[in-house]
Amino acid sequence: MALQQDPEKQVRMDYGDEKASPDYDKSYSEHHDGSDPGGYDPIFDRFTDADIKRVVRKVDIRLIPLCGLMYCVSLLDRTNLSNAAIAGMTTELNLRTKNPDRYSVITLVFFITYVIAQPPTTILTRFFGPRIWLATITLFWGATMIGFGFVKEWKTLVGLRLILGILEVGSAASPHTTGTMYSRLVHDRVASFPASSIFSALGTGAVSLLRTPGSRVFCRFLFTKSAVTDEVGKRYSIFYLVGSLASAFGGILAFGLMQMEGIRGYGGWRWIFIIEGCITCLVAFLGYAFLISFPDNEKSRSIRFLSSEERQLIIARVNQDRGDANLEKFTFKKWLGGASDWKIWAYGTCFGCATTVSYALAYFLPIILNLELGYDTGTAQCLIAPPYAFAGIIMILTGWFGDKYHQRGLCVAFNALLCIIGLAVMGWAYGDTRARYFGVFFATAGANANVPSVLTYQANNIRGQWKRAFCSATLVGMGALGGIVGSTVFRSEDSPTYVPGLSVAMGSQVVILLVVGVLTVTFKANNKKADRGEKILEDSPAFRYTI
Repeated sequence: MALQQDPEKQVRMDYGDEKASPDYDKSYSEHHDGSDPGGYDPIFDRFTDADIKRVVRKVDIRLIPLCGLMYCVSLLDRTNLSNAAIAGMTTELNLRTKNPDRYSVITLVFFITYVIAQPPTTILTRFFGPRIWLATITLFWGATMIGFGFVKEWKTLVGLRLILGILEVGSAASPHTTGTMYSRLVHDRVASFPASSIFSALGTGAVSLLRTPGSRVFCRFLFTKSAVTDEVGKRYSIFYLVGSLASAFGGILAFGLMQMEGIRGYGGWRWIFIIEGCITCLVAFLGYAFLISFPDNEKSRSIRFLSSEERQLIIARVNQDRGDANLEKFTFKKWLGGASDWKIWAYGTCFGCATTVSYALAYFLPIILNLELGYDTGTAQCLIAPPYAFAGIIMILTGWFGDKYHQRGLCVAFNALLCIIGLAVMGWAYGDTRARYFGVFFATAGANANVPSVLTYQANNIRGQWKRAFCSATLVGMGALGGIVGSTVFRSEDSPTYVPGLSVAMGSQVVILLVVGVLTVTFKANNKKADRGEKILEDSPAFRYTI
């Protein structure tokens, strides 16, 4: 029996009787395709709800901690340039030139190879399996990071960053989402097809692993465990909370490693790269030991902790939910069809604007604290932590609020306003260092909290397998563009005030407010027409946009 033929009975099987409620039609219509899923599988008769939860916990224990750890080292290694810059790298490698701005060049080249390497990486991950491929690529990436500590000139650093972009795209084993590890309703971030990976330049941490085709089996099952439409925001927020904590820890770790100044004749900034690279190599070995292969690979030793029936359950629940545990053949024409929906470009614009500021802060915040606000190097490194911790709190609060009150655009707008206020205080509260540092809290929180908020916004308002795939590609492509812009707006020639960079960052948040305003008006008008029976939204009579 297919899901659409008797959705209430099917949803009871999926989530329990408590989901057979008047609110079901809304959540079902917002998150299910018009396609006929795989239907009922007899394997479900062999498992109780308690059994399913037990299987989920088994996979959780093996997968989530390690993916979170890989996400953390990915962020540390990708953004530790700013920590090294104020620890002596800028002076030793003579990066304070204005034409070209060497530091900006070093930061932005990462995204070039990151984008180019996406398509083959998606295929190779599936071919070799996550355990072997990701462990190997992470080991090479850690070795590259160690090499950062031995460079003699800035051009060598450019070359290493290009290599790092290739490697991290394959080992970014977790943007765009361990948050998606608990609900099939966050399908858009784990339903990417190979072509969508062309633009995938944001995938932080375990995201890239979860964006590969076979890994969707695990992701969908894990998310099916508990989250419905009203939990999507919290799931995204929890995942990106790990990123905020990693960023907060990065500055403190850099401060500690700086104290190795002079050991074996190396500067403290070199030890930042060397030690963090060694940590990454250690994580690679852990990945080889504990990462999980795709559940359809029965020969893999890494999934022997699951019985044959448990693996069948995982695959069956994906097929029962969406019918795509086995991939539909990719055609470029179908995938490109999503380009005709202007709303997808609106979501991408919001995402790109959010990442513009988040990347700018990641690459330049220590420098701003050191050069503009006048804190010494050690203090500047440590002062990075509190703003990112605060950002994590805002992420969770906005995710909870959005889920509880069914608001998405409002959360995005709130974060954008928070960021604007923070950037304004950072740039123009002259003469008051404490006030300007306070502005850093708001700017960091607003920018970083909007990453999961925007993802949730589009997740609730996109239907259709191919449209989701194209939307995913657009989001990460715009995220990459945001990374490039964020890497270049704070130019050396504008130091120490960086007024042009702050102005561009504020302008990007204004764009978010304008786009959310247009979407809100459009969604309300279309929902009213659908209520009157005048219009069918997203090819489903029951679908309504989440404002």
